[in-house]
Amino acid sequence: MKRIKRITSIVTLIVVLFTMALSFTSCSKEEKVTLNVYNWGEYIDESVIKEFEQRYGIKVNYETYATNEEMYTKVKSGGTAYDIVIPSDYMVAKMIREGLLEKLDFSNIPNYKYIDPKFKNRDFDPNNEYTVPYMWGTVGIAYNKKMVTDPVDSWNILWNEKYKGQILMLDSQREAIGLTLKKLGYSLNTTDKNALEKAKQELIKQKPLVLAYAVDEIKDKMIANEAALAVDWAGNAVCMKRQNPDIEFAIPKEGSNLFIDCMVIPKTSKHKKEAEMFINFMCETAIAKKNVEYIGYSTPHTEVYKLLDEKIKNDKTIYPDEETLNRCEIYKDLSDYLSEYDRIWTEVKASN
Repeated sequence: MKRIKRITSIVTLIVVLFTMALSFTSCSKEEKVTLNVYNWGEYIDESVIKEFEQRYGIKVNYETYATNEEMYTKVKSGGTAYDIVIPSDYMVAKMIREGLLEKLDFSNIPNYKYIDPKFKNRDFDPNNEYTVPYMWGTVGIAYNKKMVTDPVDSWNILWNEKYKGQILMLDSQREAIGLTLKKLGYSLNTTDKNALEKAKQELIKQKPLVLAYAVDEIKDKMIANEAALAVDWAGNAVCMKRQNPDIEFAIPKEGSNLFIDCMVIPKTSKHKKEAEMFINFMCETAIAKKNVEYIGYSTPHTEVYKLLDEKIKNDKTIYPDEETLNRCEIYKDLSDYLSEYDRIWTEVKASN
């Protein structure tokens, strides 16, 4: 009888231990971290994501957006708990002002030391509390040398009737209105109603010449020789040039936009420490070099820049000279006045 009781006790103990093991395994699976990363389309070498997952055992759920405004709307709605997003300068300022971003713990991001000081203490994050610069670049005109017979040195060419139906414009209010303001001799951050009204009328005048307002599709259309001229970011132009040797890129003499895109952590993040781990990983020299060579944008990473091929460093599309950069402006957060830009862009798009 005692033997039977002893066996029963042992069996019971085994069952309890087995149940506990199953419970522990189940909890372990449930507790495995997944980072939600939200980035611009075609703006990362996805092999580095896989490398991060393999190294740290953290899954990355990766989503993309086409404009800062699209990203902002989705983050603010709170529908998805994003851990990392990569907005541009003016949008960073807006998100900080509205309390949408977490301050970073830089003790978890030691590779921040490699970020060039000229990209720090900028107006959008003056105390370097919320951001780690990811990439930078300019906005200009990509053009097909075989299809464009005029010099491409001014925004005016986008109003040349010779190229009717061959012009692609970025479907982004800040870029479209900003370049038109520069064409007219104004700041791309102006809040002068007279200047903005002139820009609106210019864009309405240009509309019949425009093949399409687009974002991600611009690159494919230019590579396929479906358009002659396109407003786009320099990094996209680099990708176009790699696949179509007839493509060139110019930053107009009137000046343009200089942008700085940054890695930030939204308040929605449920895994701040792991998000900082991801940011630090992206700033590792080998990873950052692999990433920037793949996507074609300009790096703010001092050690990566030193390691780049001289041909890349001398490419004015990627690294314009100081004279050109001095004619460029960084977009500012226009706060409530941005509604005026929204109104203008809506009226341009709705015009006949």
